[in-house]
Amino acid sequence: MLVVDVIIRTPGGVVLVKRRNEPYKGRWALPGGFVCYGERVEDAAAREVREETSLRVKLGKLVGVYSDPKRDPRGHVVSVCFSARRAGGRLRASSDAQDVKIFKRIPWRDLAFDHARILKDAGLR
Repeated sequence: MLVVDVIIRTPGGVVLVKRRNEPYKGRWALPGGFVCYGERVEDAAAREVREETSLRVKLGKLVGVYSDPKRDPRGHVVSVCFSARRAGGRLRASSDAQDVKIFKRIPWRDLAFDHARILKDAGLR
């Protein structure tokens, strides 16, 4: 299975969503989700951000590809992670996000999946 994750940096910090559904219900995560069949990963990244945060983004660099078979309890899920900057919209939770916030201090112990590793790979500490 293929997913995308997006690191959105703002002057106030990093955008994270609180998961509404399992796995990791109630934990904080990068905006992202599954890539639809026939969809480009870049388009999926922008769509997932919009669905979860109501923001429009301009994608930046590829942060990395994360393929540890144990990164997601639902099965072998490979993530393509991008950095992005806000291009518009008003921040508000929607879709499968219970909440959305900008964090100046990342809640490292409350992150879902391998998102702590991804954020550290992107240079956030």
